Amino acid sequence: MEPQIKKCIIIGSAPGSRIPDGIDFDNSYVICADGGLDIANQNHIVPDLLIGDFDSVKGDLPRDVETIRLQREKDDTDMMAAIREALQRGYNEFTLLCSVGGRMDHSYANLCALQYLVSQGCRAEIAEDKCRVFLLNGGRLTLRDLKGSTVSVFPFGSAFCTVSYVGMKYPLRDACISSVNPIGISNIILTNRAQVIVHSGYALIFLLS
Repeated sequence: MEPQIKKCIIIGSAPGSRIPDGIDFDNSYVICADGGLDIANQNHIVPDLLIGDFDSVKGDLPRDVETIRLQREKDDTDMMAAIREALQRGYNEFTLLCSVGGRMDHSYANLCALQYLVSQGCRAEIAEDKCRVFLLNGGRLTLRDLKGSTVSVFPFGSAFCTVSYVGMKYPLRDACISSVNPIGISNIILTNRAQVIVHSGYALIFLLS
């Protein structure tokens, strides 16, 4: 019997990010990581939890929302602290918003956070305006009704990953994509049901619409 899906959305504060359409806030637990509160306020989103050292929040913190205040000197980023708190509360399906863009080091840290979630057995993705990012350690990602979209695949956290494509313009079968030979860039979905199959390694998958 599969565990019950408990959805969590974490809003970061990457500069220039936008909340994409189609995000299921009504059926998800919403956490703002530090300055993510400002983005939530701009989009009229009411969070369930605030967490961070709040060094980047422009406005006042609401008094009626649960808040965890962190020290400024810490090992985890505010996003990672939010992820750890959500895991402790039993959430197992994550969407990270406003988490890439701006500082490259913070963007990379959030890709690492995506890998951490996958290593904990969670479903997870980064969702940005016109871009979604997935990370698989084996298994397959099925992409429905996305004909014409662009897919790029790279190894992550290892030197290579082995993948196959179904329904793509440039086919691959049990192909090794390495960090020094990124042949997985800019493929095109040709069918209404396409797949990326990961045979080995961690594969970082970008879907651009």
